Amino acid sequence: MSIDPKTIKFDEHGLAPAIVQDAHTREVLMLAYMNEESLARTLETGQTWFWSRSRNELWHKGATSGNTQDVVALTTDCDDDTIVVLVEPAGPACHTGARSCFDLQVAEQHPGGLLHELYEVIKSRKEERPEGSYTAYLFEKGLDKILKKFGEEAAETIIAAKNEDKQQLVAETADLLYHLLVLLVEREVNLDNVREELAQRRKPESG
Repeated sequence: MSIDPKTIKFDEHGLAPAIVQDAHTREVLMLAYMNEESLARTLETGQTWFWSRSRNELWHKGATSGNTQDVVALTTDCDDDTIVVLVEPAGPACHTGARSCFDLQVAEQHPGGLLHELYEVIKSRKEERPEGSYTAYLFEKGLDKILKKFGEEAAETIIAAKNEDKQQLVAETADLLYHLLVLLVEREVNLDNVREELAQRRKPESG
């Protein structure tokens, strides 16, 4: 949690808006407010605490619903008057039961979010090994089988790219991405590892 509470510029009511995002997909989950005490409790407990303007009291997200938010990182904007909270949610953020308090039907279909969701499903198949699951079958057969299937899908994607049927290329790419995620789960590499590597490569070379 990289944040210095002393640098935050709270408003005349002692509050600062807190934008809560999923740490993996960067989806905006909710907007709440923090004061010095709620921020201190967030830093102390590792879960989100906010100040309720309507009830005029502190509240621990998920204290009654169980939908807590484990804090991965906190930062501020360029003016130090808004807090960004990256979390791993244990359930819906919205009191309506929705994952997000915002209408993000389009954003929910963002490839990054869908890939993370698929990764988690594949990971659960590896752990639970449900009968009749193709994904579980691949994990049962082991790394060599997974690599073979990934190679086959890569070849089929190349062939599809040579054809004029773009939908075939879309379908083969989806199969390729699925098998790549199976491979990553098998080798215990997550999508954040890949994202961090890409971020490193994007940085301008020094000197």
